[in-house]
Amino acid sequence: MSTYTYSAGPGMLPTEVMQEIQQHLLTFEYEGVSIIETSHRSASFQRVVDSLEWRLRRLMHIPENYAVLWLQGGATLQFSMIPMNLRKQNRFAYVDTGIWSKKAMEDAKHFGEVDVIHPLVDATGGMSFESSLVQKVDYLHVTLNNTIEGTRFTHIPEIDVPLIADASSNILAEQIDVERFGVIYAGAQKNIGPAGLTVVIIRRDLIQSLQLPSYLQYASHVDTLFNTPSTFSMYAAERVLKWVEDCGGVEAMERLNRQKSDRIYSYLEESTCFSPIVTGARRSLTNIPFTTGNQERDQRFERYALERGLLELGGHRSVGGLRASLYNAMPLEGAERLVDVMRAFEEETHVSHQNI
Repeated sequence: MSTYTYSAGPGMLPTEVMQEIQQHLLTFEYEGVSIIETSHRSASFQRVVDSLEWRLRRLMHIPENYAVLWLQGGATLQFSMIPMNLRKQNRFAYVDTGIWSKKAMEDAKHFGEVDVIHPLVDATGGMSFESSLVQKVDYLHVTLNNTIEGTRFTHIPEIDVPLIADASSNILAEQIDVERFGVIYAGAQKNIGPAGLTVVIIRRDLIQSLQLPSYLQYASHVDTLFNTPSTFSMYAAERVLKWVEDCGGVEAMERLNRQKSDRIYSYLEESTCFSPIVTGARRSLTNIPFTTGNQERDQRFERYALERGLLELGGHRSVGGLRASLYNAMPLEGAERLVDVMRAFEEETHVSHQNI
């Protein structure tokens, strides 16, 4: 029986990538020297760094006027680094779409005023915001995909200030027009690789030399490894990006993610036991929250699924319910297997109810 993990992060890695990593844990370039023992200043690791950046540039069509930085501290550190590095008037705008955007704006308040913009939902259930509310700020911050709430932006209006995006849960999972944004940042542990690595894609004209601690200044990291990075995570990410290229790139990943999410949403819409928490066009391709409508029954299903090799289906602790995260490495079979297990649970629950 195959095992699948629907964790919101760290997420699944491709099996073939993990098998290759397993080999290099013992020998990378020199016999008996592991990838985790290889110096970040060595020529062999520099080839990993160069390949990692160029694969990401090809996959996301990142132009040369953007720098690609590989940092630590997760997306959470970027909640501070962004206002710290981009401030001029010390006033920022944030679209409040959930828990992660709230966390980002709370950290931004340490460095200036925050204008809170509430999202709009149109007749199709799509999510956007009113661009006229973005006035006299240094930037506008959006969370492109809400991992906890299971929503995503379907339309981002044109604005006159730099647009900053947290893309942690949808980077490489759907196409992103990089040139629409001043900064795109993402934790690696969902679609790029293991935890411990953060990518920041920043337009070079936004990089300022400021009086900041050295690591916290973007300028310190441009076109260089400023400190010892998360070398293992970078190596694994480079292998994952090769896998994405071999699979057909981000366009192919998006098609697959739409197939996977459509399978699950279609079942949820017809089920008499389970129901989706989000409806309409703003539903996430990668994070699907759902529920039976009863906390005890949700927990019973989670145990039922675990016994059948389906892991990490509990909802976020802040909202409860259930959640399936379908990042790039989750195969279509993983979505179909989840539907089969939900259907079996529904049938058994129906039979048990009839026998009462």
